[in-house]
Amino acid sequence: MEVVYEDNHIIIINKASGEIVQGDKSGDTPLADLVKDYIKRKYNKPGNVFLGVVHRLDRPVSGLVVFARTSKALTRLNDMFRNGDIHKTYWAITRNRPPEEEATLTHWITRNTQQNKSYAADRERPNSKKATLRYRLIGCTDNYHLLEVQLMTGRHHQIRCQLAHIGCPIKGDLKYGAQRSNPDGSICLHARRVEFVHPVTKQTIVAEAPLPTLPPWNAFSPNTNDYDS
Repeated sequence: MEVVYEDNHIIIINKASGEIVQGDKSGDTPLADLVKDYIKRKYNKPGNVFLGVVHRLDRPVSGLVVFARTSKALTRLNDMFRNGDIHKTYWAITRNRPPEEEATLTHWITRNTQQNKSYAADRERPNSKKATLRYRLIGCTDNYHLLEVQLMTGRHHQIRCQLAHIGCPIKGDLKYGAQRSNPDGSICLHARRVEFVHPVTKQTIVAEAPLPTLPPWNAFSPNTNDYDS
């Protein structure tokens, strides 16, 4: 478990792919429990440790997860996420080059809960929700393309679904059209950066998660976002 930022009200973790944020039917130990244990040991806290889950990342996705350490922070962070005041940047690797090097994508997403999958359409459909993101091509190798993605809305599997809809499924994401899985079961989607005004101190918080070290991530420099095609 890698702590990226920590204070009395907030803790931000760089989640590894394969970890679950909250408990599910798998019975695997969730990241939230590991963070509670970390806080309990570090600060020698008796009894139960409060930890609020503010948002989640899909199990095969890596990167930043924000937790609240106080109820005050949890309430305010929930409001901030709801109002779009927390800005998250993702990096995604695709085999296919996107049709444009930079674009805003707007689709209407319908979620199938039985399949745990979302479907994107170019027009509004019954029970669909509007989904918008911006992407930018920031790096290329002989086989892969690295996209920087900023979410404007927060829909189920939004990045995975929208990129697949334009012919760019994320590497390893079999559910959304990738040809092959990754050996470790991950998909090449990483919550790279988060920026927001601290809900209590009002200071600007900027946290960045190091990239995974396995291929094909290691083919891209940390300074890849200086790429100019």
